Amino acid sequence: MPTTTPGDSASGRRIKVLWLVKGLGAGGAERLLVSLARVADHQRFDYSVAYLLPHKVAFRKAIEATGVPVHCLGVPGRDIGWPLRLRSFLKDGQFDVVHSHSPVMAGVSRIVARTLLGPRPVLVSTEHNSWGSYLLPTRLLNAALHGLDDHRFAVSSQARDSVWRPLRKSVEVLVHGVVLEDYIGVRRKRQAERRRLGLADDEIVVTTVANLRREKGYPELLLASRTVLDREPRSIFLAAGQGALESLLHTEHARLRLRDRFRFLGQVDDVPALLAASDVFVLPSRFEGTPIAIMEALCVGLPVVGTTVGGIPDEVTDGVEGLLVPPRQPVALANALLRVIRDPALRDRLATAAATRGADFDIRNVISRMQSCYFSLVGSSRVTGKPGLTPPSP
Repeated sequence: MPTTTPGDSASGRRIKVLWLVKGLGAGGAERLLVSLARVADHQRFDYSVAYLLPHKVAFRKAIEATGVPVHCLGVPGRDIGWPLRLRSFLKDGQFDVVHSHSPVMAGVSRIVARTLLGPRPVLVSTEHNSWGSYLLPTRLLNAALHGLDDHRFAVSSQARDSVWRPLRKSVEVLVHGVVLEDYIGVRRKRQAERRRLGLADDEIVVTTVANLRREKGYPELLLASRTVLDREPRSIFLAAGQGALESLLHTEHARLRLRDRFRFLGQVDDVPALLAASDVFVLPSRFEGTPIAIMEALCVGLPVVGTTVGGIPDEVTDGVEGLLVPPRQPVALANALLRVIRDPALRDRLATAAATRGADFDIRNVISRMQSCYFSLVGSSRVTGKPGLTPPSP
């Protein structure tokens, strides 16, 4: 639930903030918006969310449950008219801040905002992934219009460093997080969740939470799991997520004869409970921003086996909270998993460090910094001295 009740501030109007995102599917950036909406200061800030893809709605209800209205700017099928709908929405909404969480939305919103008559909203953007993961037209669009932002965040130092050199010095790294209280006491669910999943007490459960996309490293994970299962038959793999590679991955799963030792669970609503039932977390991504799923695993106290891409090394120190290997190397991935599975003392040491590290990822620190940024940009240029627009508490 929000930390304050949505509604007009008793002493004056709130700063109107629009979060723009491409879709509201079950991804890390989208899950982040849910967490931010839950802990935001709704007395001083009036939040809305707008998204483009009408079929990506997994988190729409969760955002609306926080009191934040959600609007779809797109229509089914090929849609080239959404920039005009965005312009109309910005004009009617009279937003003070437009904060884009998608490179496409950021690029287009910079153009659209400049066409508005009268005061325009201040523009903020967050880089959630490496620029190298974007299509070339998206990179060129963002490079050309990058300077039109009033402030820029990146979720990791790697995401910032991927921005073209002349532009990166203006980007602030703001590592994101989770709602920590969701993970307090979640380990008490371990036995019940293992029974629900039909897991034996002596099975070592290796879990991943990632959409079924190639960049998440599923082809490597399937190959590595075959090696692990051949050497440690008590292991079992669980994969929570859905996505475009489902058919291809199921074909590869059948070819490798993984059977029920590697289970695709689809979308999982109670991720903390699933993690509580697990013994090891794995994320063999080919490229990344700063994955929320690893933060969740750390909060639960799971040792992590991941790759040295994106913000993962910022979250996990190799040999401390987990083991890191190069991307696209299934043999190295299998060997790291086998080390953790076969060595209970190592697993316990990594788990203890993981739980300690997890406490660093408090989403309230993130929203506090964002709201201070919004206030400084809007308050200094447009609404300083108006009642009800006192600076947010640090």
